[in-house]
Amino acid sequence: MSTGKLKIDLAALVANWRALDAQTGPTVETAAVVKANGYGCGAGRVARALAQAGARRFFVATAEEGVEIRQALGPGPEVCIFSGHMAGDTDMIHDLVLTPMLNSLAQLTRHFEALPGAPFGIQLDTGMNRLGMEVAEWAAVRDIALSQNPTLVMSHLACADEPDHSANEAQLQNFRAMTEGITAPRSLSATGGILLPKEYHFNLTRPGIGLYGGAPFEAAKPVVSLSLPVIQTRELEEGEAVGYGCTWVAEAPSKLATVSGGYADGLIRAMSNNTVLWFGDTPCPLVGRVSMDLITVDITHLTERPDALDILCPAQTVDDLATAAGTIGYEILTSLGSRYTRRYVEAGS
Repeated sequence: MSTGKLKIDLAALVANWRALDAQTGPTVETAAVVKANGYGCGAGRVARALAQAGARRFFVATAEEGVEIRQALGPGPEVCIFSGHMAGDTDMIHDLVLTPMLNSLAQLTRHFEALPGAPFGIQLDTGMNRLGMEVAEWAAVRDIALSQNPTLVMSHLACADEPDHSANEAQLQNFRAMTEGITAPRSLSATGGILLPKEYHFNLTRPGIGLYGGAPFEAAKPVVSLSLPVIQTRELEEGEAVGYGCTWVAEAPSKLATVSGGYADGLIRAMSNNTVLWFGDTPCPLVGRVSMDLITVDITHLTERPDALDILCPAQTVDDLATAAGTIGYEILTSLGSRYTRRYVEAGS
């Protein structure tokens, strides 16, 4: 089966990083989040492009992801692990010089006992109730932790993509209270927080989705485009159905294209009967259910048979597609499958 063509514009990625960097003051470092295989774009290629642009600190979810980034970048840049120092991670953290963001007393104890003197950061829970030390736990270990010189003290905003949400101000005040008087660099903001007032920026920001062209960074350049080959076309009579469950029935004589791509490729099933593909500037509705390897598209209104149809393109951003599918751009990007033929547009090319 012929595969779709996934184009990843590293020049646009770098432009987005520079634009987000420009949103903060000259003393604020801009890092880069490259977890989930660089949001589906290829972690190694993404990290190298951003490092060449000037990024010196990278964030991933797990130590295993950190190994890939270290191997891609070599020594020098700091590679930070959001999940902290998990049981079984010690050798990877030591051998690859990774920096875990310690989330609990248990992780703090594990790290200090297994790797005394090794770099680490601290993650605090300021109200998201997901990862990090809460107020009482932090108070109990704060002096010990700070005496070992963490490279970063961070937290994460729950509602930064809603600028007027009261949780933002509450978390800002909690973070200030929990970090008052410390000299270690502090970080509270990912992409959404960068777009909030400068009070949220502290010493370091950690953009993720905005680098890859996603909301809430509306000025972002698109990074990903995806074109899918047409395998076959067929004529349907009025009353004929298509796909599993016969969820779409032709109301008039119709022409359908069977397209290579399905939920095994990250085209999630929620797109069924709810999304369009594009032939140039012409929208073509996806009809019937998304199956594992195939989708069917109504091309009755086209005057020529297309060789391919676009699902991510100038006419349809990752957030447009996510909205149609009832999800968010993060899920669309990180679901992109491995069967596509990937083409990278290098920064500077």
